[in-house]
Amino acid sequence: MPAPTLASEALLEWKRILAYWEKYTPDTQRGGFHGRVNYDNQPVLDAPRSAILTGRLLWTFSSAYRHLHKHRYLALAERAYHYLVNHFRDTQNGGIYWSVTANGAPLDTRKQLYAHSFAVYGLSEYYAASKFKPALEYAKEIFQIMDKYGYDVQEGGYLEGFGPQWEAADDMILTKMPYNKSQNAHLHIIEAFTNLYRIWPDATLKQRLENLLDMFEQKLVSPQTHRLRLFFDKHWTPKDETISYGHDIECSWLLWETAEILKDPIRTPRIKALCIRMAEAACTGLGEDGALDYEYDPATGHHQRDRSWWVLAEQMVGFLNAYQLTGRSDYLDKTQRSWDFIKKYFIDRERGDWHITVKPDLTVVKANKVDFWKCPYHNARACYEVWHRLSSHR
Repeated sequence: MPAPTLASEALLEWKRILAYWEKYTPDTQRGGFHGRVNYDNQPVLDAPRSAILTGRLLWTFSSAYRHLHKHRYLALAERAYHYLVNHFRDTQNGGIYWSVTANGAPLDTRKQLYAHSFAVYGLSEYYAASKFKPALEYAKEIFQIMDKYGYDVQEGGYLEGFGPQWEAADDMILTKMPYNKSQNAHLHIIEAFTNLYRIWPDATLKQRLENLLDMFEQKLVSPQTHRLRLFFDKHWTPKDETISYGHDIECSWLLWETAEILKDPIRTPRIKALCIRMAEAACTGLGEDGALDYEYDPATGHHQRDRSWWVLAEQMVGFLNAYQLTGRSDYLDKTQRSWDFIKKYFIDRERGDWHITVKPDLTVVKANKVDFWKCPYHNARACYEVWHRLSSHR
């Protein structure tokens, strides 16, 4: 398929994803968005709501308005912004809650940097779209409290999570003690801080982005395998060698995004080489169908071969980025095969949006369309990236 055709198809699918979330997810009675929508597009009214989903919705509709200029997208971004500020903001201790009830009351009040990252990501995009200054000030506020409690001055990088009042915690939701650093948190921290730096080129923020690039190059990515290591203690001792193919390919393009923005003459060529090596390593997880496996643990031999909606979205962008970095046509072929798989198996043309999981035998798992984690961020962003990178409008 010629690149302009792939670009135009990605644009159409981006708009179709946005239409689904516009139709089925706003809660017109209680504000914000439903915390869960089942496979048949019915809202689960008592489902709790996550800061992750709210922040990702804020980013998604802000980005849509910024690039497509439709005011209904801005209205949906405003809905997400106000819900984040009015219900997730901890006015007493600072930061945001992990979750609230369906009625918007605090539920899990622990402080998880993963969730804070998506608040920064969404708020910074909302400011870029709307120029609403309180959103920028709130993004700065969250960055500063993440930096105050989470930044590891001695070892570099960020600690994962804290208790409700930012005290030390022994259960950080995503990572159990003594594993208090993870690739997952750092990947989304660098993503969020990069987006904030676009609109607020602060000196401290720049230093943190430089440190994060260094941590990925020196600690998070194995120099032997060129893959992310998943969990660490405070001193960056890796705790396993499980391969997460989706995170590897996602990281390969997000690190390059940061390097491009910083324009560091020393780091940029090193990060470019690292991103290419990571994309090459991720290719070993590709099946004959052109889709990445979910994960593999070489220590136990456990091989999870499910195809996941977010992994397919990220591999489409990651392989396209690798093509743009190297000029190798096989990466463009992998991008096309990713899109072909998505069209054939993930896009739900009857109910809308994408299925969450496709089994190795290519049967679809009939799961929630919206939940604590299922959002429009990965697939909407992937469609935007493909359109933006390949279309003639650039």
